[in-house]
Amino acid sequence: MSTLRNKVQLIGNLGNNPEIISLDSGKKIAKFTLATNESYKNAQGEKVTDTQWHNLVAWNKTAEIAERFLEKGKEVAIEGKLTSRSYDDKDGNKRYITEVVVNELLLLGNK
Repeated sequence: MSTLRNKVQLIGNLGNNPEIISLDSGKKIAKFTLATNESYKNAQGEKVTDTQWHNLVAWNKTAEIAERFLEKGKEVAIEGKLTSRSYDDKDGNKRYITEVVVNELLLLGNK
């Protein structure tokens, strides 16, 4: 069961083109967002779609794949782990962010 800890799998559509950052060490980081949708019927019987946005980060080879193949609107399946961090914004306020660090990604949909 230890392999099931902190594992995230999502299928959704990219909200933007990956932002690629090249570090001085030669490593690459890709940052992008993923929208997942869930539909249900409300009390009036109307179909409601709930969209959740996820912040994704990919490193090294996975970042290179994201840079090469991913673009806004594409459907993708990802697997990774959740990470949380904090930082101070320009006004000195502490901000918290949760991201999915992507280990694997799979392009879906039409070519």
